[in-house]
Amino acid sequence: MHAESNGHVLMTVDTVGGVWHQGLELAAGLVRRGMRVSLATMGARLSPAQRTQAAALRGVELHESSWRLEWMDDARDDVCHAGDWLLGLEARLRPDVVHLNQFAFGAWPFAAPTLVVAHSCVLSWWRAVHGERAPAAWDAYRDIVRRGLAGATLVGAPTQAMLDALAFEHGHVRGGVVLPNGRSPADFRPGEKQPVILAAGRLWDPAKNLAALEAVAPRLPWPVRVAGARVEPGRTAPSNAAAVRASAVQWLGELAPTELAAQFAEASIYALPARYEPFGLSALEAALSGCALVLGDVPSLREVWGDAAVYVPPGNAGALRAALMQLIDGPQQREQMAQRARIRARCFTPSRMVQAYLGAYARLCAPKQAVADAAMPAPVQRQPEAIPCDS
Repeated sequence: MHAESNGHVLMTVDTVGGVWHQGLELAAGLVRRGMRVSLATMGARLSPAQRTQAAALRGVELHESSWRLEWMDDARDDVCHAGDWLLGLEARLRPDVVHLNQFAFGAWPFAAPTLVVAHSCVLSWWRAVHGERAPAAWDAYRDIVRRGLAGATLVGAPTQAMLDALAFEHGHVRGGVVLPNGRSPADFRPGEKQPVILAAGRLWDPAKNLAALEAVAPRLPWPVRVAGARVEPGRTAPSNAAAVRASAVQWLGELAPTELAAQFAEASIYALPARYEPFGLSALEAALSGCALVLGDVPSLREVWGDAAVYVPPGNAGALRAALMQLIDGPQQREQMAQRARIRARCFTPSRMVQAYLGAYARLCAPKQAVADAAMPAPVQRQPEAIPCDS
């Protein structure tokens, strides 16, 4: 499969979280490069907004399901049904590559070579959030992930930090490839900046650590706005640990992509004091929109942003408030950090993302020895400054 190719990829994409947006961006870019793309969705039925987004992608075939994802409660039967469904799709569509954005299906006997991309992992999430190994209740998930990684032809992740987590939590020592995410600068532009702090993400997810932002919001002179789902899939009410009180922040709810882009354009500071974030797509969107970034001090975010963000220890609310106040009180520093973030963000374009994935697909379609070489232990982590940017 060459850089410009008429090849065909069958790609799974879940409808919960940032993988949906990343998958659509990648699919659109692959089609522009001459590939045929079949998207197989799972996790939940498409929302009306997602259906509209998918319909706008010309040259992309959509195959919809609502099978639960491997990390969801009582998902074992759904994962089995989803795997059989994917095997049926492959037999009918005959793709050159099967690109799996979930771990489990790496263990399924596809005829085509498989790329498993690790966008997140419950075990590394648990360790980051709770500071300890995930309990035995997650042993079945451990086994699913281990089998999926072992069965994949090639494994990728959006950061070296995420690949390192796979090695630590799952013993995956065959290495892998770094496949950074990308977003289009045309979709996220700075607007007339207002004295506003913005955060976006799953409010029910303690890894996002939005409770820390809620705690300091009453002691900030600027309003704090939070956009995102309040309720975990499968639940009917916010969990006590993740609920954001209207008295502390301005809750915007779940926004359509264009509405969220408008919020990014208006905000001066974007805050994501995350305990765990394998890449941080929302931070990329905020940076493209001209926001100064205040981020949790975790290896993946350091890898992506280098010196283009202000970092705070996720467990230190005082440090979070101090970092925000420094930018609020320092317009010159705020503008400088926003400019650094925007320049850095332009390193992570859709074209570079597509090129990275085409390279991975080419390895999969190459002779077996080339694929084996690609799966050797990963090289030393690149420093952020080493990532080239588009001119």
